[in-house]
Amino acid sequence: MNSLFIGLLCLFLFYLGYRFYGKFAENIWGIDVNRKTPAVEHPDGVDYVPAKHWSILFGHHFASIAGAGPIIGPVIACASWGWFPPIIWILLGSIFLGGIHDFSALMASIRNDGKSVGDIAESSISYLTKILFSIFLWLSLILVIAVFAAVGGKTLEAKPEVVIPTFGLIVDAIIVGLLLYKWNVNQILSSFIGVLILFILIVIGYHFPISIPDGSRTWTIILLIYAFFASVIPVNILLQPRDYLATFVLFFGLLFGYIGLLITHPTFHTPAFIKFESSKGPLWPMMCVIIACGAISGFHGLVAGGTTSKQITSEKDAKKIGYGGMIAEGILAVLAVIAVSAGLYWTSDNSSLVYPHIMKKEGWIVAFGKGYGEITKPIFGSLGVLIGIMTLKTFVMTTLDSATRITRYIQEEIFLETAKIKIFKNRYFSAAVIIGFATILALGNWKAIWPVFGASNQLVAAIILFVTGCFLINQKKNPLITFIPSIFMFLTTIVALIYECKVFYSQKKLLLGNISVILIILAFFVIIEGVRKIKRLRTGKS
Repeated sequence: MNSLFIGLLCLFLFYLGYRFYGKFAENIWGIDVNRKTPAVEHPDGVDYVPAKHWSILFGHHFASIAGAGPIIGPVIACASWGWFPPIIWILLGSIFLGGIHDFSALMASIRNDGKSVGDIAESSISYLTKILFSIFLWLSLILVIAVFAAVGGKTLEAKPEVVIPTFGLIVDAIIVGLLLYKWNVNQILSSFIGVLILFILIVIGYHFPISIPDGSRTWTIILLIYAFFASVIPVNILLQPRDYLATFVLFFGLLFGYIGLLITHPTFHTPAFIKFESSKGPLWPMMCVIIACGAISGFHGLVAGGTTSKQITSEKDAKKIGYGGMIAEGILAVLAVIAVSAGLYWTSDNSSLVYPHIMKKEGWIVAFGKGYGEITKPIFGSLGVLIGIMTLKTFVMTTLDSATRITRYIQEEIFLETAKIKIFKNRYFSAAVIIGFATILALGNWKAIWPVFGASNQLVAAIILFVTGCFLINQKKNPLITFIPSIFMFLTTIVALIYECKVFYSQKKLLLGNISVILIILAFFVIIEGVRKIKRLRTGKS
């Protein structure tokens, strides 16, 4: 099968999904261009800051939600089940589940003063649901921060060429933020200056790689320190322009990946379908858990209802940012599938380009980098591998800083607004608590609980869809657009957790098994509470 045909077909289907199903979602929510958004109504100069243009906010949102997920998931899944099942899941998931999930989380937060989905759960379902869900989100995000800091540290150690552009981008972002918001420089000129500096940094980094002793651990600590400051500095000074600039790197890699595909159009070397049962488990539900970002991911809803809803200036931009961001991530996930399934080989005399061999010996980061490098070789030559890995590294950083800020919001909702512990009003103290816990995990044994994160992330997506459905009922609107995906995701997650429980307990991994049981109980609790709420609404009770 020719990879170019599959790539173009997927792009066409993504366009149709955005054009028609995205419009259907807009009609359900009833977009009101005259309604003031939280950023316009409650600007505070730190978190609630109106974006200067929707494209800047799109850059922040897309860079934040993407992370490494739309690459790592497809790379692992294709090696386990073949390339065809991941392509189908990415298409259907992005259009009918993930896009609706992200857009609905954004709209519900906009209509609730920019509060998180955990907070919305109180008015939509119950107070107890809010408390349990918010604590679960807080714990999950601490793990995300720890893992992305640790992975980022290892990447900087393994690829010292990306050190200078990684940290130089921070200064570059501050310059662009000042140009846009302090000195009111034209957006096009500001963007040009920022992108020019960024690509100069990439070239310098290539020629002057930086290695340090005990690199992985040291870089991890430095990244966590950065995350602390990124979560407390006004969002329009660092986070927003940094992610905006990062998007140029991401779209640069994405654009030239597809241009390379047009030039090379390799055939798929990985089998279309390997077998239903793999070392990762059965195709369903495990593939739908492994490929989260790129199809549907609970973390996206936290970004949409965390930072994005506090910066959007008009509801008319919600579809572009929420639904459109998910479609863009699906496009990236398809490129990841093609890079490893067509750019690499399933069997070959050259073991350096054999997909299964690379996965076993060097891991998914190198697999994607080499596959991307092969597809873009006519354009970039030997630089293609570095550009692919730099694109991936940029994703990791943007997720790290956004996740820290979102965790601070949720922590303040739990301990300040609910528990009335006033010290959490100090954002520096609040951020320090988060980074403290994340550091313990990042430098410790975070791998001990990471295997259960995939299912927990998809459980978050199921709950967010359910909560936004209840929110729609409260607003006298049809909730099926979120309830149907929610039912599928609840079923998928619960079956995946049951499967994982069986594996964990058989391997004497009691901690992971017990966590899985707790997550199953949480899922059923939310379902029961939600059904009770729906019954009360139908009988006219609040």
